[in-house]
Amino acid sequence: MMKNLKSYFLFSNEHRSGIFLLFIIIILVQLGYFFLKEIVINNDTNSNDKAWLLVQNEIDSLKNIQYTKKDIIYPFNPNYITDYKGYKLGMSIEQIDRLLVYRKAGKFVNSAQEFQQVTKVSDDLLAKISPYFKFPDWVSNKSKTKEQKFYKYSANEKEKIVKKDINSASREDLIAVYGIGEKLADKILIEKEKFGAFVSMDQFQFIWGISPEAIEDLNKRFFVNNLSAINKIAINDLSQKELAKFPYFNYSLAKEIVVYRSMNGGIKNFDDLTKIKGMPNEKIKIIALYLEF
Repeated sequence: MMKNLKSYFLFSNEHRSGIFLLFIIIILVQLGYFFLKEIVINNDTNSNDKAWLLVQNEIDSLKNIQYTKKDIIYPFNPNYITDYKGYKLGMSIEQIDRLLVYRKAGKFVNSAQEFQQVTKVSDDLLAKISPYFKFPDWVSNKSKTKEQKFYKYSANEKEKIVKKDINSASREDLIAVYGIGEKLADKILIEKEKFGAFVSMDQFQFIWGISPEAIEDLNKRFFVNNLSAINKIAINDLSQKELAKFPYFNYSLAKEIVVYRSMNGGIKNFDDLTKIKGMPNEKIKIIALYLEF
């Protein structure tokens, strides 16, 4: 039995060489597999890491953009702060309500200090948001304007007001109005050029920056008379793009106008205007004066 077993372990020189070579091949294959596996894993890891880093960088950049946008505060008139705007600025509900009640009474705040007196905001919050307050030009020139007014209406000399057509008013005529400086006078003249001429004194309430006091003085000094220069628009003939150029229209309203007139055989009168979606009701009487039906 033992002899039979020994016979299995007796090898010739050729057998030994073959077995030795087989061992070397097995070892080389194992080493090759090990090193190749490490290289493949490292490459995959590097690729995944790079892909993840690209995604993460993109996420970080988007976060930075959102953060930047969130923190940007554009100049604004504090008299027109909404609930949402006040919340974003850090105001409490009570502080916002105080301002809204003040505005409903027809009053305006004209300085950061007056804003704090009305709203009761803290000094820290006021210091944070007040640099972005933007008041109309007449507010910043208020002291100068008041001095001029006191001079004009002194006991020895009173200004005699002769009403004239607003469409023939010069820059100097407009600057003479209480609360209107050079910039606002230029703005009014530019607005008149857009329309060709004003058709109503009510149009001044839609020009940003003109205070109620200035509007009151404008009405004392001017009236609308000559309408020959107004730029009439053929509301039934103009394209959507052309309609959108009218100062009181925008692209979406121009689209609604085109849709309405195509479905109803045109816009025939004032009543049809009231049926158009998005038509600003507060301006509709003024708008009608610029239209050709």
